[in-house]
Formats: sequence, structure tokens, C-alpha cells
Amino acid sequence: MIGKNFSNSYFQTFYISKQESNCPLINEIIRIGKKSKNLKNNIDEVVISLRYGKRILINAEVKAFGELKKEDILEIVDYDPIKKILLIIGQKSPIIHTPIHWLIHHARDDINAIIQINYDKLDSKFFNIAPITEKESKPGTLEQAKEILKQLRNSKRVIIRNQGLLFCGKSIKELEETVINTYEELR
Repeated sequence: MIGKNFSNSYFQTFYISKQESNCPLINEIIRIGKKSKNLKNNIDEVVISLRYGKRILINAEVKAFGELKKEDILEIVDYDPIKKILLIIGQKSPIIHTPIHWLIHHARDDINAIIQINYDKLDSKFFNIAPITEKESKPGTLEQAKEILKQLRNSKRVIIRNQGLLFCGKSIKELEETVINTYEELR
């Protein structure tokens, strides 16, 4: 049975299953989540997604990111950006950034892993290391996805205006190296 969740005003969520996903890549998201808690600064939220065939895995909202659990991971089966309908497998509600990650993964074959780090206030030293989106857009919108994709043409890392940083990689290893190298550049 497909369940509905209308709590999000940006998209409708239909649950194909309320069971935990059995994807073998879930442990990779949990591992990256534990590593990301070591990143300093005033991090507000971390969003990690991995491509899994035509689907993506992404974390739901998590309060203590270093304590990410299997039930915190959602498997996104499909997303229709025109109708704003999300089909998922998992127990929790998807976060507002889910459509952005879906659209990036499906627009770019060379991107299989994404980490988005949202800040209360982004340190000014970040502005010298990555392109920034031209316009400020509402999180999770098609407009924001277009802005991010435009900047991803020339870089694997993008500053989302007044929100945070987005890092992309062809593999989990490349993604981790990009994040680590960026933070080392800023020391």
C-alpha cells in the first residue's frame, strides 16, 4: 500500500514501503555522517546522498549527525519535478533538499555522491574557493536546482547563496577527498 505525507509544502511524498531500505550503500552514508561530525564551524545541517542505479539514498532530518542510523536513510525511487511528487522507501519524512539532490544526480552522469553542508552563517573564507549561485532561491525548488547545476559546470563544489556548501563526486572516495581538501585549504 502506498502511504501519503502532505506535511511538506514543496512536494508530496508517497511511501512505496515504510520498511527500511536494504541497499548495501546505506553503511557508506552512515560512515560519511560520522566523519562529517568532525568538520568544525557552525554547521546547521548535513545532507548526504548517493546514487544507487536510478534511485538515490539520502538521509532524513537528523539531529545528531554523528549518530546516523539505518532508519534515518531513505531510498528515493522516483521524483517528478513538474508534479512535485516523491516516491520513497523508508520510515521517516524526506527533507526539503531531497528534490535538489535527485535532480543533480539525474542531470549529471558524472555525479554519484553529494554532500550538502548548511550553515547558520557561512564563513567569508569559503567565498574564495568555490563559485556561488547567482540568485538566492528557496531550498528544494527547481529554481535552486538550476542555479546549482549552472555552477556545477565548472566545479565540484558550489556555495549555495545564504545556505551553505554543496560538494559532488563521481565516487564516495572522490567526494570525501574534495571535502577534506576544501577544509584543509581553509586552515
